[in-house]
Amino acid sequence: MHIRVLRLVLSGLMGALLVVSKQAMSGLPNIEPVTLLVILFALELPRETPGAVTVFILLQGVLYGFGLWWAMYLYVWYLLALLAWLLRRMDNALGWAVFSGIYGLCFGGLCAAVYLVAKTPAFALSWWLSGLSYDAMHGVGNFVIMLLLYRPLRRALQTAKRQIHLD
Repeated sequence: MHIRVLRLVLSGLMGALLVVSKQAMSGLPNIEPVTLLVILFALELPRETPGAVTVFILLQGVLYGFGLWWAMYLYVWYLLALLAWLLRRMDNALGWAVFSGIYGLCFGGLCAAVYLVAKTPAFALSWWLSGLSYDAMHGVGNFVIMLLLYRPLRRALQTAKRQIHLD
């Protein structure tokens, strides 16, 4: 019973960390540590990651409203966690930097999928194309953040897991 409670609390704290880290960098356009953290969580705490992503998505809706943009979050962050988990055998900062950079570059295209259903293909395409410069900043930001922080944060998560006997 104790380990289940620990995992539940950990998921909530991880989700809160995603929200706080995003808010802390909200003044920078499309530069965020959420991608880095979701990837690291999926690699080191895969059982807790879906709960953390759920907390993050729900809190984003509470903070900013539950509009069409929010529907995008219902799949882009889970998809990121799934892809990271599938690539979990890779332990290379440059490889993860390239992956997260590509994910940031593709973020607008992934989000545009909502508009294929809610609006029209032409609207989805124009929405995506109009945001390409932000996607480029997102990709570069993800690349740099991952390259700089992957190794120290992954080690810190591994140490924390050992300390709370979650291995």
